Amino acid sequence: MDNRSVPTAEPTSYLPPATQPVRGVVWGIHLVLPLLALWLLLAEPKANVFWHHNPSHFWMILTVAGINVVLGIMISEASRRRQDARLFLVSMVFLSSAGFFFMHGLATPTIILQKGSLGFDLGQQAGLSIAAVFAFASALPLGERAAKRVLDSQHFVRAALLGFMILWGLASLIPGLTSLSEPPNVAPVPWFVWASIPGLVLYGAASVMMFLLHRRRPSAMLISLITAYALLAETMIAGMSQLNWHLSWWEWHLLLTLAFVFVAYSAYLQFRREGSSAGLFDSVALSATVRRIRQDYDRALEELVEHVRRGEPLAATRLSGKFRLNEGQAAVLDRAGEALASERELSERLASLVDVSAQTKVGLPEHELLASSLERVRQAFGDVKIALVAEGKTQIGSRVYAFTGGDPIRREHLLAFPLTVKGKLAGVLEVPVGRTRHDEALASTLAGQLSISLENARLYQELHTLFHQYMSPDVAHALLADPAQAALGGELRELTALFADLKGFTTFSEKVTPGEIVEMLNRYHTAAVPCILNNGGTVVQFVGDALLALFNAPAMQAGHARAACKAALEMQRAAAEVAEEMAWKRVDDVPWPTFRIGVNTGPALVGNIGSPELRGFNAMGDCVNVAARLEGIAEPGTVVIGETTLRQLGGGASVTPLGRLSLKGKEELVAAYILQEMT
Repeated sequence: MDNRSVPTAEPTSYLPPATQPVRGVVWGIHLVLPLLALWLLLAEPKANVFWHHNPSHFWMILTVAGINVVLGIMISEASRRRQDARLFLVSMVFLSSAGFFFMHGLATPTIILQKGSLGFDLGQQAGLSIAAVFAFASALPLGERAAKRVLDSQHFVRAALLGFMILWGLASLIPGLTSLSEPPNVAPVPWFVWASIPGLVLYGAASVMMFLLHRRRPSAMLISLITAYALLAETMIAGMSQLNWHLSWWEWHLLLTLAFVFVAYSAYLQFRREGSSAGLFDSVALSATVRRIRQDYDRALEELVEHVRRGEPLAATRLSGKFRLNEGQAAVLDRAGEALASERELSERLASLVDVSAQTKVGLPEHELLASSLERVRQAFGDVKIALVAEGKTQIGSRVYAFTGGDPIRREHLLAFPLTVKGKLAGVLEVPVGRTRHDEALASTLAGQLSISLENARLYQELHTLFHQYMSPDVAHALLADPAQAALGGELRELTALFADLKGFTTFSEKVTPGEIVEMLNRYHTAAVPCILNNGGTVVQFVGDALLALFNAPAMQAGHARAACKAALEMQRAAAEVAEEMAWKRVDDVPWPTFRIGVNTGPALVGNIGSPELRGFNAMGDCVNVAARLEGIAEPGTVVIGETTLRQLGGGASVTPLGRLSLKGKEELVAAYILQEMT
């Protein structure tokens, strides 16, 4: 056999355990007792009495062979239905032993032959030896390829077995044809004993392997099969004595009978317990077959649940033909499926509530929030509709809802719940009437959650307007995530400060109206601020025509010096575009101011500065002061950077050195550079 495809792990059985330790002890005793009785009979010849009764022998064999054939056919049918090689091999154990046992019965003296035949003595041992080969093969952990080869050859195997049995029967029953039709020997045949040993070994190995399978996959049918294999081995041992018609000879007939009756009785008990013959031998099947069966049942259960969810009655009857269910089983499966469908529906609705709750954290615009929430809840609640108050009305289609309180309104197969914001009616949620007592409560919870989401979305929009637009988004987001950051105090951190102001602002302000001043400042800052924000900077403050931006504070930022310089160059380009755009619009000779920018890198104290009543986020330190001084010496339209900033830029920066300068408030000279471009 090719076992290269043997599965590495045995799947957990879907069948219930059928054995307990006490049963194992009782089972072992039952197997030992026949061998003990055989030993006593052979040790005490007087006890091994002679009893020759042909009719009893014939009818016992005919009955047992019939039971055996029925079992073999049932297992063979299970093999065909499941396409399982192990079940086929097990069926061959029963059919081969039944066939030779039946021929043994036909050779009973006075039935067909007056004195019987040698085939009468040897036939059953030959049949048991052939059955032992099938038993051993059935216990092997067949891989996919080996199992396929077994199934592909099953018709040939059956035909070969049937042909051999027919030849053996003819040779044993037609007088003078072969030596097998001669009268049986009076003395035992010595080689007959040795010929039985391979069968004993194969039965023993099969029993052990089946027992190991049973430990991984406990079942009553496996125990009965192990017992049958063990009893067949004991049958061969009892038959070795060749003391025809003595009690020891009758014992192996009894053992053979018990082996088959034990399996038949186990099948009967399982049939009584399950009410169906469809899965009687599933526990014996190969691991791959068990996995397929589990998948089939999983798919069947899913199909059943879908039928029930769609409201189709008696959905299990659609599966009863496939799985051979009786009416009682189909009814039970229907009830179980309905309960499971209700449970899954409840779980899906609870999950949708969680998802809607999670949406409130995102800060989506109101229309996007409602659209995404509606798409999610429709998967769990059905055709849900949402409408907001418009022109003082709460209306969905032609249905107008006037809520007098928080109670829902029922119309035909619909339930409507009010959506509120700050205690005021803001909309309506319309859901189909559910099938269980939990549905209305879940729909009410959904309405409450959607009200919270709607209120949060509107509050978030207010915050965005009233909060974000008055400070840098980084500072706003940091405060929203951790309000404790608004506490007074700070920390020392390396950062890059960017100072910018408008050269010529004072002259411009003296010659134009206040409205033109505001327009000019807004135009410049509208162009400059996105350059800072897009490069990860934080605008800390506007002071007249000047602004201060920080990089690497409050949010940590890798490469903050390069980001600040890039933002500064972009600001100058954006400001130049604004000045050029406005130059041709002006009718007077007042020139627009021009940005000058200073950038410096170094340590600074960063935090909230002010009083308990009023505070602001800012940075203090020599680094910031130097940036302000560099901005003061910069020519309009240029960017001046410090030496520390230049070092952190690395290669790719084009600068013009200004030398070491004396800056106000600094005792030491400071190296400065005009930044022209960066790559």
